[in-house]
Amino acid sequence: MERNDLYPVFLKVSQLNILIVGGGNVAEEKLTFLLKSSPNAKVEMVSPMYREGTVALAQKFNIKMHKAAYESNFLLGNHMVIATTDSISVNERVYHDCRKQNILVNVADNPPYCDFYMGGIVTKGNVKVAISTNGKSPTTAKRLRQFFEDVIPENIDDLVNNLNEFRKTIKGDFEEKVETLNEFTKSLVEKKAKDEN
Repeated sequence: MERNDLYPVFLKVSQLNILIVGGGNVAEEKLTFLLKSSPNAKVEMVSPMYREGTVALAQKFNIKMHKAAYESNFLLGNHMVIATTDSISVNERVYHDCRKQNILVNVADNPPYCDFYMGGIVTKGNVKVAISTNGKSPTTAKRLRQFFEDVIPENIDDLVNNLNEFRKTIKGDFEEKVETLNEFTKSLVEKKAKDEN
């Protein structure tokens, strides 16, 4: 069986500069996805044209839009770039420019030209679950996202907050605290399993 060797991270995109190259359907999809998960993301866009929906979304979230063809100088000061144009040569140029400048890059629908993938995400309060199919099947990631949205309870945030308060009261070193929390949360899982039987 193949293995997914990607390392999942949760980025504070309100503290990073992100550039989206392109203004069509895919650019709008990536911008929507990014802002849904992180409404305070710092994003700029560059494209000679933008869809009406993209412009409306960008205006709603104060996204700076450059109406121009891509040039490598647009990369200056960015930490991540998402290339979404329908020109393979432009997207590949973005990729190679980013690699030269050590900027993380995702070329939409072209896994070999991606340092990262934008997977399916489920958010319930402080709980966030990210789903990756190693760039092979966005549809599967979408279906899994829908599944987890249904099975993760709406009040999961109450549990997280209560456990955080409980954690503050536990005495001992790090290992003792982890062991206490593991025992406590294990009983919650066992109780749920019993309730379902």
